[in-house]
Amino acid sequence: MSENLKTIKELADELNVTKQNIQYHYQRLPKELQLKSSNGSNLINSKAEKIILGKVESGSKSNTKDQQISSKENFEDEKLDNPFINRLIKEVEYLKIDKDKIISTKDQQISSKDQQIEKLTNLLDQQQRLALQDKKLLEEYKEEIKELKSLMVPVRKDDKDPMVQKSKDIDNTKEELHTKNKKWWHFGRNVK
Repeated sequence: MSENLKTIKELADELNVTKQNIQYHYQRLPKELQLKSSNGSNLINSKAEKIILGKVESGSKSNTKDQQISSKENFEDEKLDNPFINRLIKEVEYLKIDKDKIISTKDQQISSKDQQIEKLTNLLDQQQRLALQDKKLLEEYKEEIKELKSLMVPVRKDDKDPMVQKSKDIDNTKEELHTKNKKWWHFGRNVK
């Protein structure tokens, strides 16, 4: 009897399918057909091999659309039985609705930010224009001041600068004192 036993890998190689495919069908066999070796690996006898072979062949004959539909139907059946999945589905639906609200809110915020940016750009442009006008006016005023200065009647060179005038006044005062002292000094010397 041990001659007819095969491992999952051996059967998969023989049928040119993946080990996972054989493992999938093996796990769905009745418990009495699932055999284990002494080291814990799964073994397949001839009866289990025939069942698995039939499932693999029927699976390869059906097209992928049928497989997708059957897996979707299986999922639908499982979904109805499992309250956890039902709760998750409701949450996903709620999040889809919430997502739409969030997106519309974000769109409104973005449009208001666009308007603010446009206003700020206009204000900046106006500020730059005013600054340019101010600069032109300052240049014109400087030119006018230069013209007015050139029209003024020139006064003596000494009188123009107040510092020069003050220093001349001080020098004149010192000279007057010095000449007075000199005269007095001479007068006093002769007396002796």
